[in-house]
Amino acid sequence: MASITLPAPAKLNLFLEVTGKRADGYHELATLFAKISLADKLHIQAQPSDKENLTLDMYGPFAAQITGDANNLALKAAKAFEDVFNITLSAHIRLEKNIPTGAGLGGGSSDAGTVLLGLCRLFDKDPALLLERAAQLGADVPLFLYPDVFLKGEGIGEKLSPVNAGGVLPWAVLVYPDTPVPTKGVFARLQRPGKQEVLTSLSNLDKLIVAIQKGLPLLQWQHLLFNRLEEAVLPYVCSVRDVKENFSALGAHPLMSGSGSTVFALTPNRELADDLAGRIKQKGRKVFTVRFGGSRDENN
Repeated sequence: MASITLPAPAKLNLFLEVTGKRADGYHELATLFAKISLADKLHIQAQPSDKENLTLDMYGPFAAQITGDANNLALKAAKAFEDVFNITLSAHIRLEKNIPTGAGLGGGSSDAGTVLLGLCRLFDKDPALLLERAAQLGADVPLFLYPDVFLKGEGIGEKLSPVNAGGVLPWAVLVYPDTPVPTKGVFARLQRPGKQEVLTSLSNLDKLIVAIQKGLPLLQWQHLLFNRLEEAVLPYVCSVRDVKENFSALGAHPLMSGSGSTVFALTPNRELADDLAGRIKQKGRKVFTVRFGGSRDENN
């Protein structure tokens, strides 16, 4: 039985604006994704079979937060791979769960995308053929079929354009307040912005992308970081609000990722990140020091 082991990286949203709402209820977004070194790890064993047999076992610090049944996105991804390529699999997936759930870090989507990617490598298939099906699994899943670290997302997040970064990239300190935030409730509370607000936001997103492409120093673009969904989380979830206020009191420029609950702050280098991580720690919080791209770096 062939096997492969891959990291399933978490993501941050460096920018997130809600630009509209579709007839099917999904919200249109304009976002800048960034993959980070915090990652789950997937070991996949698979071979063609006359009878389908898909199994999953999990371990790691956040394994207890999710179930390993047929509703798990990793198993759904394996099933989707079978459907698209008309292959019946005997496959076992072993998942090391290092990314918290309900955290705005895309952990479940990354697991699904990485299963698709791993199976493509094992069976010599083109991941591009799975992009449409990946979006049906979840709006963020296609992100993890791309090798790029930074991608601009439009539509419901599934229309992706790689962004090539220049220069030395900053580090990030992530704080997960041990409070999952369900995405559905966030969008239900959201007051959609007006047209002029959206136009201004989209202009700022373009400026942010250009700054990253040019490799400009963090101090020249960190003020452009933005997340519209904070308005639907911070007034209602005190643990997330407290983290953002603590970061600000330490002189950082924090931002919530996705629909929460993780809040992060960028620093120009590793040393400053380690120092900030030490000062933001509190009982009940999980703090991660990460870089952009790469595999898991350091869990504090």
